Amino acid sequence: MARKKAETEESIVVTAAKAIGSAAGKIAAAAGVTGPELKAPAVKRGKLAPKNKSRLPRKQKKAQKKAAK
Repeated sequence: MARKKAETEESIVVTAAKAIGSAAGKIAAAAGVTGPELKAPAVKRGKLAPKNKSRLPRKQKKAQKKAAK
């Protein structure tokens, strides 16, 4: 019995919150305040530029180091 009562109390709270929210939205719309559509558009970032660095396998790299000495 207590479980059903708790569920109905929650549903009453939820419906009341929805009613308050919709009323606040109507008042804001009447006042001329609009929602998130007035936000500035998000700036998209470009992708990272590829590096022009050659990558050698370990054995070739060691051979180059050895040859340079």
